[in-house]
Amino acid sequence: MNTTLKQTGQKWLNWASQHPKKIFNYSMVFLSVSFIGSLIQGIFFPSDNAFKIRSPLLYSKSKMELNTTVNNEKEMEKIVNELKSLKVKSDRKELQKEDSLRIDYLFNQYQKLRNGR
Repeated sequence: MNTTLKQTGQKWLNWASQHPKKIFNYSMVFLSVSFIGSLIQGIFFPSDNAFKIRSPLLYSKSKMELNTTVNNEKEMEKIVNELKSLKVKSDRKELQKEDSLRIDYLFNQYQKLRNGR
C-alpha cells in the first residue's frame, strides 16, 4: 500500500515536471473559476456581516459613557420630579404606606445613579 502511493506520487511528479504548461493552464483555469464563483456568490448571495468595520473599543467606549451619563441624568430628572410630586402629597398629609415605600425606592435609585451604579 505504502509503495503504491509512493509510485503513483512519483508518476504524478514526473508528469508534472514534463508538462509545466498544462499544470499552469489547469491551475489558472481553477483560479479563474473560483474567482468568478466567489464574485457571483458575493453579488447574488451577500453575507449579512460582510464589510462591517467596528471602531476600536478605545473610541467607542467614551461615546457609551457619554450616552450613559445623559441617560442617567434623564432618569435622575424623572426621579426628582416624582419625588417633588410626592413631597406635595406629603405637604397635604395624603401619604400612604405605598407612597413611603416608593419614596425609599426612588431615593435608592437616585443614589445609585448619582454614584455611577
